[in-house]
Amino acid sequence: MPVADERLLIDRCRHGDHGAFRALMEEHMRHVYDLAFSFVHSHDEADDLAQETFVKAYRSLSSFRGDAGIGTWLYRIVTNLSLDRLRQRRRSGQRMVGIDDQAAQAISEGPDFAVNTDLRLHIERALYRLPTLQRAVVILRHMDGLSTKQVSDILQCSEGTVKTHLHRALKKMQKMLQHIQETQ
Repeated sequence: MPVADERLLIDRCRHGDHGAFRALMEEHMRHVYDLAFSFVHSHDEADDLAQETFVKAYRSLSSFRGDAGIGTWLYRIVTNLSLDRLRQRRRSGQRMVGIDDQAAQAISEGPDFAVNTDLRLHIERALYRLPTLQRAVVILRHMDGLSTKQVSDILQCSEGTVKTHLHRALKKMQKMLQHIQETQ
């Protein structure tokens, strides 16, 4: 959606147009859900986080300055909510390392898929063993394909900090996954 159209929708939302907010929500729902899922790895929790993101966005739309695009603002909200959820899990001792529906289907489809799924599961486990901020940087930069600048805007830190966390995270993951390289 063009930026001018988004700005028009935002203005309409600020004046109480619920249809305009619905249009913004529909435009960004998939990306918000996908980002939440990449953090929490649970469809139910990702749904909850996506809903919570849009409720929070609606309530604080008046404070949206427009310095960044609405998508970046929503990414910041869902990232913060997801990181909070992960911190809550850690405090309560919960740990979820699940397998998504697509991976489960791939396992049942044959040996080639099982090998790729096995590798994918090792990578996901390594990712989820990273400290929260390092995990966030890897997810946003490599899984969602955002630029270093976009990641720094979302996490509200410098680009240098993003690069440092990314470098450290990838080194840790490489070390955790070293045993896989040695067996191939």
